[in-house]
Amino acid sequence: MKNANTAAVLGALVADSAALGLHWLYDQTRIAEIEAVKGLAFLQPEAVHYAEKRGYLAHGRKAPGESTGYGEVCLLMLKHLAKHGNFNRIEYQTEYRAHFGPGGEFIGYIDSPTRLTLRKLLFLEPAEFPAVSGADDDQHPALSALPALVATHGGTLEDLMKRTEEVVRVTNNNELAVAAAQCSSAALFKLLNGIPMTQALTDALPFAGNTLQPLLEQALAMPKLDGVAAAERFGLACHVTEGLPVIFHIAQQATDYRTAVESNIRAGGDSCGRAIMLGAMAAAHRAMQDNSEFPVPLSWLGRYRNLAAAADACTAL
Repeated sequence: MKNANTAAVLGALVADSAALGLHWLYDQTRIAEIEAVKGLAFLQPEAVHYAEKRGYLAHGRKAPGESTGYGEVCLLMLKHLAKHGNFNRIEYQTEYRAHFGPGGEFIGYIDSPTRLTLRKLLFLEPAEFPAVSGADDDQHPALSALPALVATHGGTLEDLMKRTEEVVRVTNNNELAVAAAQCSSAALFKLLNGIPMTQALTDALPFAGNTLQPLLEQALAMPKLDGVAAAERFGLACHVTEGLPVIFHIAQQATDYRTAVESNIRAGGDSCGRAIMLGAMAAAHRAMQDNSEFPVPLSWLGRYRNLAAAADACTAL
């Protein structure tokens, strides 16, 4: 893949991993206290961080540099495309079931869309898999597979929108989820085709639908970078109506990849759910602006534990 396309995929994966340590901590004051002592990125998930605070310690058995379920889906799609050359729904559903299902490689928190998708696929033969196997759920897993899908897409934007819907309905059979995914994919597609960030985000708005578009317009109208304020305004939780406006705000205002990722972690809540598309957008934008330096810090790349597998897949593509 080209440098910017590789940057988009690795930017997504590293952003998820960087946010793992404080994922689903909803107390922004507590996050600020932790940052002052330990920093923000690649922290060990610890119960003490969440004690008597609003949040949920989902990754207590994971170590710094590992991925959440979001990052695992992102990498799974990357490996799928490297293996098959393009998206094959039945093969992807088979790989998804094998990875997240009983006896699979993934060990960790299983969110509701993943659990309900597995329930639908678990006892079927692959030939029996329905095209729409996802849950009626508008949460962030709908965005997890998109960076690799967009980065490897060689066709038109119209074709990408069709393929995005097909992919999303594997896990999220929900209109808001599809709209958020198509809007996000359109923005990343435009960034990888050299469109500046603000224009790319604005051009993607028509794909967002009647519910999301006004929220995204409000996010883009915020005059300066403040991920904490954006999250307080739109919401910290896992629904795309909350997360996507925060993604758009930070992506437009952040000056570089690291600033974007840290602003997202600082905002709290479902930081990893937002990290996938935000990391892809921020990395793609910087790579297109300056191709001489890889946008993801090398020290962060080195901490991401699945880097070898991701790099092999990018090389194969």
